[in-house]
Amino acid sequence: MKKIKSILAILLLSGCVLSVSAQDTWPATDNSPMDMAYFPVDYPILKIRKQAPETPVVKVIYSRPTKKNRKVFGELVEYGTVWRLGANEATEIDFFKDVKIGNTKIKKGRYTLYAIPTQEKWTIILNKDNDVWGSFAYNQKNDILRTDINVQKITQPVEVFSMMFEKTNTGTNLLIAWEDVKVALPISF
Repeated sequence: MKKIKSILAILLLSGCVLSVSAQDTWPATDNSPMDMAYFPVDYPILKIRKQAPETPVVKVIYSRPTKKNRKVFGELVEYGTVWRLGANEATEIDFFKDVKIGNTKIKKGRYTLYAIPTQEKWTIILNKDNDVWGSFAYNQKNDILRTDINVQKITQPVEVFSMMFEKTNTGTNLLIAWEDVKVALPISF
């Protein structure tokens, strides 16, 4: 009897283990992985080394599509339409303190970042809607900023959509590059 109870217990436990492991269906790896950039650059590493300010100034979270032999601007990303600045979820920017973009004061907080690209300039948009996928639910009524920045042609093509911050005399520029173009969004603080 003791042996039968042990065998039943083992079978029951085995069934539970198989049942739990069968439920673990992990999503496939995304073609456009998510990334983030901070200012100050490498903020998390500086924080570990105790060389960082108490909080960063800004952080951007975005997905990084790959060019993959496609024509990006004017085809994959249509000129004159609202673009999520990357792939998948709309790009989000988080300001940890009040900043200025152009002449507009931006309050500390998290915003969605969009662009309307053309060949000569991009209109950069900060919007109060967060946690949205793509630009399908974009609502212009929730814009808090629209500013135009000039497109710069670059000689070294960028295969994977990229964003990073560079220090300036008045704060930082958010650099955005893909294919053969780059734009710089000045942020002062």
